[in-house]
Amino acid sequence: MRKLLPLKTILLVDDDDTTNYLNQRLLESLNAAEKIVVLKDGEQAIDYLIKACQAGNEEAYPCPDLMFLDIKMPVMDGFEFLEAYKEVKAKFDKEIIILMLTSSASFYDLEKLKQYPDVKKHYSKSLTEVDVKDLVQEYFPTHIMRVEE
Repeated sequence: MRKLLPLKTILLVDDDDTTNYLNQRLLESLNAAEKIVVLKDGEQAIDYLIKACQAGNEEAYPCPDLMFLDIKMPVMDGFEFLEAYKEVKAKFDKEIIILMLTSSASFYDLEKLKQYPDVKKHYSKSLTEVDVKDLVQEYFPTHIMRVEE
């Protein structure tokens, strides 16, 4: 059995309250992170990252290790976020693993995602326990602990 050692912070960026609720509950039940921050659009996410990922604000705004980003959101969608992120990420103290979490399975969206090397992978909504354990093993292998039953 694989048990997760918590990441410091996970950021969920999605305008759908139900999806956020389900994903947050799953991540909490798996002890995936010490803190889970939920935001409703890309603009809020960029603002948060600018505060969090530059030195000095770690206490109030912990910089996420992992970010789940929806594509289709009001105000600033996932693609607009990714364009803005390219402009600011050089100022950040660490790399953030960005995964798209979307109900959009359109060929156009999936092809467009290939233009963004910051996006490591995409998942269909909602996350599953297997998704979370697999992605932690792939991107954060030191946070997987094997426990024999």
